[in-house]
Amino acid sequence: MFIQQHSDGGIRLMTSASDLTAASMCEFAFLRRVDVKFGRDVEVPPDDDPMLRRAAGLGDEHEKRVLQSYREQFGEGAVGQPGGVVEIPVSERRTAESDLLEAAEATIAAFTGGADIVFQATFFDPEQRAADLLTGDPAIGFIGFADFLQRMPDGAYEVQDTKLARRAKVTALMQLAAYAEQLERVGVRAAPETTLILGDGARSRHRLADISPVFRSRRGRLHDILLDRARVTGSDGTRESAEPISWGADGVFACGRCEVCEPEIIRARDPLLIAGIRSVQRDALVAAGYRIIDAVATIADGEIPEISGLHPQVVERLSQQARVQLAALPGEAPPVQVFDPAALAAIPAPDPGDLFFDFEGDPMYREPGAEGSARWGIDYLFGMVDASERFTALWAHTLDAEKQALVEFLELVRKRRAQHPAMKIYHYAAYERTHLLSLAARHGVGEAEVDQLLREHVFVDLYPIVRRALRVGSRSYSIKKLEPLYMGAELRDEAGVTSAAQSVTEYAEAMAQLSAADPTTRAEGQHRLDAIADYNRYDCVSTLRLRDWMLTLATEHRIAPYPVETIAEAEAPRLELSPVAEALTQHAETAQDPRDRQAAALAASAIDYHQREQKSFWWAHFARLIDPVEDWADTRDVLIVDEGMSRVVADWYLPMRARVERRRLRLRGEIAPGSNLKIGADAFLLYEYPSPFPQPGAEPGSRGTRRVKIVDRHDDGVTVEEMLAGGIESYDRLPTALVPGPPPPAGAQRGAIEEWGSALAAALQRGQFPADPVVDLMRRTPPRLRDRPDGTAKLDEKDDPIAAVISALLRLDRSYLAVQGPPGTGKTYLAAQVIKTLVEDHGWRIGVVAQSHRVVENVLDGVVEAGLAAEHTAKVPQGGALTEGAPQPGYTVLARNGQAAFLAEHARSGFGCVVGGTAWDFANQTRVLRQELDLLVIDEAGQFSLAPTIAASVAAQRLLLLGDPQQLPQVSQGSHPEPVDTSALGWLLGEHETIPEELGFFLAETRRMRPELAEVVSELAYEGRLHAHPTASHRMVEGAGAAGLSWHPVEHEGNSTSSVEEAAEVVRIAREALSGTLYELGSMPRQLTQQDLIVVAPYNAQVECVSQALAGAGLGEVRVGTVDKFQGQEAVIAIVTLAASSAEDVPRGLEFLLMRNRLNVAISRAQWAAHLVSSERLGDGLPTSSEGVAALSGYLRLTERGIAQAPPAETIH
Repeated sequence: MFIQQHSDGGIRLMTSASDLTAASMCEFAFLRRVDVKFGRDVEVPPDDDPMLRRAAGLGDEHEKRVLQSYREQFGEGAVGQPGGVVEIPVSERRTAESDLLEAAEATIAAFTGGADIVFQATFFDPEQRAADLLTGDPAIGFIGFADFLQRMPDGAYEVQDTKLARRAKVTALMQLAAYAEQLERVGVRAAPETTLILGDGARSRHRLADISPVFRSRRGRLHDILLDRARVTGSDGTRESAEPISWGADGVFACGRCEVCEPEIIRARDPLLIAGIRSVQRDALVAAGYRIIDAVATIADGEIPEISGLHPQVVERLSQQARVQLAALPGEAPPVQVFDPAALAAIPAPDPGDLFFDFEGDPMYREPGAEGSARWGIDYLFGMVDASERFTALWAHTLDAEKQALVEFLELVRKRRAQHPAMKIYHYAAYERTHLLSLAARHGVGEAEVDQLLREHVFVDLYPIVRRALRVGSRSYSIKKLEPLYMGAELRDEAGVTSAAQSVTEYAEAMAQLSAADPTTRAEGQHRLDAIADYNRYDCVSTLRLRDWMLTLATEHRIAPYPVETIAEAEAPRLELSPVAEALTQHAETAQDPRDRQAAALAASAIDYHQREQKSFWWAHFARLIDPVEDWADTRDVLIVDEGMSRVVADWYLPMRARVERRRLRLRGEIAPGSNLKIGADAFLLYEYPSPFPQPGAEPGSRGTRRVKIVDRHDDGVTVEEMLAGGIESYDRLPTALVPGPPPPAGAQRGAIEEWGSALAAALQRGQFPADPVVDLMRRTPPRLRDRPDGTAKLDEKDDPIAAVISALLRLDRSYLAVQGPPGTGKTYLAAQVIKTLVEDHGWRIGVVAQSHRVVENVLDGVVEAGLAAEHTAKVPQGGALTEGAPQPGYTVLARNGQAAFLAEHARSGFGCVVGGTAWDFANQTRVLRQELDLLVIDEAGQFSLAPTIAASVAAQRLLLLGDPQQLPQVSQGSHPEPVDTSALGWLLGEHETIPEELGFFLAETRRMRPELAEVVSELAYEGRLHAHPTASHRMVEGAGAAGLSWHPVEHEGNSTSSVEEAAEVVRIAREALSGTLYELGSMPRQLTQQDLIVVAPYNAQVECVSQALAGAGLGEVRVGTVDKFQGQEAVIAIVTLAASSAEDVPRGLEFLLMRNRLNVAISRAQWAAHLVSSERLGDGLPTSSEGVAALSGYLRLTERGIAQAPPAETIH
């Protein structure tokens, strides 16, 4: 930001896209720098970070490479002439109005002339916000220099920006939106999509519609805070004499981390000084009156007070931490409290073979690849010392050398373990463990070996043991802050390398010097490497000394080291990767067509999908056994048990004809956002160390774990059944937490996928992709029809979508067909009619598969209702038999493994049939033979991932994908090299919200929603293609408000997962709605009842809060639940409450709360009207990811659409 002076003495505040970025990162720091520009008496620390300087230099090089590639592609251009690359000259006087006007005019001339690429386009808007003569507010202008603007075939210009990062950052997205807005301002049409050209060469594309609403909100906020500071004057009436923005100023966001915040935190003795505190915890303490660290320290003196938004245990922990920090004395080692001595038992007994390990890495290392791509990041030093402090360094200056260093490290460990079977590898914090896993995956070597080292607990992370056992009087628990406790006089060489950031910059300088021709320069480079090695050696020695010091503490507290024992076989399956994946990966690397490369890479990733899903789950599970609870409390399907509110429902007992004792526990507590704890599902109970039962093979000091069954679900918790393992004494302790149960075993799916992959690899070896429905799906090629083998023509469009789908399926040649059905469009009805016709008229044998038995059974019920005889429709019930007392379904119930006989009987008789099942069934050729089915229907294919799609597809010649990726997404456990965990239909759609016409059918008419509501949902999630069927307009409600969407902003603060203020507004809306009268064709008018309403909440805590408020108002029959409960249901009126007060209060981030899929499902349940109830401040702030920006933009568009229909102001609480 800079100030332009007018000749009349007035000023103009000139802003840029980078100001928007700076203000979004930290308003306090931004406004302090604004105060400096106003000439106020304040000093601001310089933003002098060597890593940022290096990043800026590398960013400039990246921009130059992209510019050169465009020049090679388009040639040089000239202003006003068509074609070529036109570079707008930028004056050194970037603040002079005359120079800016000249550059802006040249930019417009380049556009009107039709340049292919405009580089450094200059935008100068002197009055983006006009001056206010009445208030004296100055004008606010805008200046911007866009990296690249590319002309599209339709004449629009696409905004492109180069960023060194390897993924889209939200601040970069704001810049894209700013330049797109400027294009429109000067009369040039902006392309609907923008592009970030990332450091690895990838192009990250983003729709303007997904970022512009957030940009407009943030720009408005920027203008508001600037004008607030411009209005402030001192005692003499001038802006210059005004006081600078104060720390803790109301309504001003401070990040609490930057160089401007840091001295203010220290000066104000802010609670942010407390180690491990989160900003939302700090805000809760301040709101409760504890404004300084000294006040927080006094809390633990008496009874812990109730503080809104904070659990008493968290308050006590923060108070105790504050107290021990206040006891620290300058120049002395920090004080230490051993508050949980038992946690020190997690340190194994020392072994002569122990190693102490540390990585050094450079995230900005770049190695060029093919076609402008690049690979980034390198771990350039694997350093370790042994128990005698002998140092070993494995250097890697290229990525090939990094791979070799990994191989050498694993070989060194392998040999050392052969000599010392009980050896451990100690490290501090999770970097070493996680990077070994990522390095093995990156280079395709040692993945199973690293997995084995982790399974057998060879790596010991001392950081979580420190956090669980000790309180240290330091703001930070980094190992460097702990060293005064145990390193004695052996201090770090302050003249050498002293930090990880310095190590990175020194390494970059060293590598540049080592490549020089001058011997003296090369010697200086080697000297730098030696200094880095000494820094790394000190870190390793520090880890060794920390281990020994903690063992001394354990001895003082009579805690014995964890005994060495034979590693028992863990419950987690071993990682065994298939050679088929390697063969497919080689094809992916050599394929010429990007589409073929992607398909082969996806296929390779699919081969070991289930192994990686299992591995990801188990390592997350094992981490929960060691890490502090607060690190994983917000994980989906976690319940943190409140021991005071939980109880034993039935103590240990032995049921009749049972062999194992069991008990039932009613567990209450805090359920993590987004949890879906289902009755009948498996879960684990965690017990604090020492566990009340033996844990053979467990990591030292870890929590105990028992697998249980969820037998009942409640708003505030669950009831579980816990078994008593053989030979174990019964115990009465309650668990600390309930955490997710294991993913189901892959069964025959893994073999089916590998079989499919082997056939694909063999075909690729012959030089072509096979004719296969999943291959076509992965390549995103149009369905292959017998009369259109090249797949170039569009699918036939007919007035009757059922007839169109049947016609396409009959002509399908070993390919797929996709049908996207938004809410209320009759997808299930279409499926039933299509299946009935193909079975009855064409003798087809059809399978139906989905993510759950319930979905499959719903389709089969529809098929029977459509008129297909029950004897031709069958399924094996979940569990192999109907549960006792369950109603007999309309279709034939098969005995366990009865699919093969059912299909064989129909094959002999010549009749068609339909059989339902899961991917486990269709992958198992003892149940369904390979290619035995004419068609496999995948229902809810928007939630059915690619890997089980492959597994089930081996049973059929054709695939029909039915579903909607815009509804609740597929949940994956694992981290995969390629997005094989994406849903089948979601993959096909790619970046589109609706299916392209050449790839399948879009059911565009909803019979559920009124046109006013359908229009809102269509804009939110379906690219404007969804509209209401004429019959939907015949549904009318009088006396319950307008049709469509209404937004009800509610004022509240400090709420995270529940809001009594929003619950009160829900009650008010429900009462008013119940005075309405419903008119439907063919039915008598009737009064709306409580069953006509639903309330959708994102969190179980808000479900409980709203339920209590409704019950207290006599409205206890109104259905209330999370969005997962209501998918597939509908109501006349839906009320959606979001609970959180602001973005800072949202657990798991805005990406979850405002996920477009979840809002789509919630709003589209309604037939007449949807009411959105949320905090008026929820849309403020800037999310941390591009997904979050898209989600927030969708929400802001909803509030913009809903404002006009909101209730009168006096009715809003």
